[in-house]
Amino acid sequence: MKLAVVGATGMVGNVMLQVLAERKLAVDEYLFVASERSVGKDIQFNNKSYKIIGLADAVAAQPDIAILSAGGNTSIEWAPKFVAVGTTVIDNSSAWRMDKTKKLIVPEINADQLSASDKIIANPNCSTIQMVLALLPLHKHYGIKRLVISTYQSVSGTGIKAVEQMNNERQGKSGEKAYPYSIDMNCLPHGGDFQEDGYTTEEQKLVDETRKILGANDIAITATVVRVPVSGGHSEAINVELKKDFDLIEVTQLLAKTPGVKVQDNPDVNLYPMPLYAKGKDEVFVGRLRRDFSQHNTLNMWVVSDNLRKGAATNAVQIAEYLMENRIY
Repeated sequence: MKLAVVGATGMVGNVMLQVLAERKLAVDEYLFVASERSVGKDIQFNNKSYKIIGLADAVAAQPDIAILSAGGNTSIEWAPKFVAVGTTVIDNSSAWRMDKTKKLIVPEINADQLSASDKIIANPNCSTIQMVLALLPLHKHYGIKRLVISTYQSVSGTGIKAVEQMNNERQGKSGEKAYPYSIDMNCLPHGGDFQEDGYTTEEQKLVDETRKILGANDIAITATVVRVPVSGGHSEAINVELKKDFDLIEVTQLLAKTPGVKVQDNPDVNLYPMPLYAKGKDEVFVGRLRRDFSQHNTLNMWVVSDNLRKGAATNAVQIAEYLMENRIY
């Protein structure tokens, strides 16, 4: 088994290496790939030193699986080149997510849809992954009619430049900006690029990807994405209108039994999900479960997860594990 990690020196790439080391995949040879400015440099993994190689050399090495975390333009150009030499690509960018010929995979939900013919597999957006994991048991049991989503997303979801901007602002330093305004001591209702309809691309992803993963184009969805001055972890307030009435105790039990989900919901002792405690963990944390008394069959929930782990690196590694275990790469 030969596994390539493309974008190994980036923010997600660094977390990917941590996850790979923790989960101990049955890999015989690792290829760590980055941009030309990093080629030839050393990278440490599992107490060993590896030389970073370029994309052309990675393709020539014909890895069995390649995990790409190097941006959409890189994926569009290089994923087909990997496929041409027999590699199965797991792509972390938005390049292939809404391609009708590509699967959009959260392993706990739909990995069983994968086959050996799926040579480019899309990893969903970080905010989508944590949300659909929490919504899956509700959709299966009651059916979801409508979602109203408000996100409170970490600056790490924008990238290292955004984290550096926030840290510079906290220290009173000047520097390059990822956002048009200060992010420290501020909330920015601007995730992604604005579309003609007034929504942003990040908000559109929550609509389109949720419907695709759950296989439910009839769910009405509206979203507002906000960047908040948090270094790691996305939070989401989700108002869920169900097709059938529900029992709150049953909802809690369903969520507690869902793989990858952990319920933290005890107001009496101030127990609820927060990015402060989700950081560095793979679970999706759910709490503040309560009935919306303003309309029938509607639930409010609060969902938090580490966007760099389950929202990106861990989900991609889990897809690779599934391919390896079922020998469908």
